[in-house]
Amino acid sequence: MFFFGHHLPEIKEIPRHAWVFLLLSGVATGLSWLFYFKALQTGEVSRVAPIDKLSVVITICLSFLFLKEPVSPRVVLGALLITAGSIVMLVK
Repeated sequence: MFFFGHHLPEIKEIPRHAWVFLLLSGVATGLSWLFYFKALQTGEVSRVAPIDKLSVVITICLSFLFLKEPVSPRVVLGALLITAGSIVMLVK
């Protein structure tokens, strides 16, 4: 984005701790994809994909706990529906 937006000189203004978090985020994302593809190779897609979708629910819960985002009925209902859908797909 820095290259396309012609903001290359602004890279120097990014604090060191932000670079650490960016690096850790990149490593975590890369590992996540590797594990996901390995799970798809060894398991059934119909069982792997619902488990992957539960990460959205975990993210919502963490946003309530750590980021103090407001808990709205719409978001709670959405998280419950994702969880219920995942369970329905996982039960044989």
